[in-house]
Amino acid sequence: MKILVPVKRVVDYNVKVRVKADQTGVDLANVKMSMNPFDEIAVEEALKLKEAGKATEVVAVSAGPAACQETLRTALAMGADRAILVETDAELQPLAVAKLLKAVVQKESPQLVLAGKQAIDDDANQVGQMLAALLDWAQVTFASKIAADGGKLTVTREIDGGLETVEVALPAVLTADLRLNTPRYATLPNIMKAKKKPLDTLKPADLGVDVAPRLKTLKVAEPPKRKGGVMVKDVAELVAKLKSEAKVI
Repeated sequence: MKILVPVKRVVDYNVKVRVKADQTGVDLANVKMSMNPFDEIAVEEALKLKEAGKATEVVAVSAGPAACQETLRTALAMGADRAILVETDAELQPLAVAKLLKAVVQKESPQLVLAGKQAIDDDANQVGQMLAALLDWAQVTFASKIAADGGKLTVTREIDGGLETVEVALPAVLTADLRLNTPRYATLPNIMKAKKKPLDTLKPADLGVDVAPRLKTLKVAEPPKRKGGVMVKDVAELVAKLKSEAKVI
């Protein structure tokens, strides 16, 4: 079984995001970037399946500017066998990414696409579902446990009411939830080895995909700052404020 793992370069989750003064987007100047945390979880699970003898190859793929090579090298240092970058400076929206991944899937012929459930920058949670629809493959989202058996996977997924366990036949698209695993750290020897692993670069035109944006961002704004709390003398004053100011009762 070959596993394809899409990874995205995003602002590091430890960084406090700043909005540009003109409110056209997020300020990325001199900001630390890293692999999307949910994609890290997906890479780790793919590697676990390989180590268990259920997969033969793990291929990491990313789409974006040339700097995305750093993110792919991180996946290679974790243990992925090789990487593919679809290089473009265009703004990539979920549908465009799904179309690019579909073209890569048709080129690589994996049996499983294992992705993070969403990226922490746009929080769209759309690429996995769109890719499954474009490929006409089975899909399981929000996976918190995966067990492979032959040509089928048994997947436990997180739902509002608790946990749901489903069986899915390959080929399939899975999206990883937070509690699926804890990603490993890339060791220095593996980081050095990753520099020699193959990383192929393609262009959207090579895949025959139009990545022109279909949505336009009109404005990006920070959430309003919370006001400081106040002390009340008694319960009567608290109830009065909840009625007249907060208007919650």
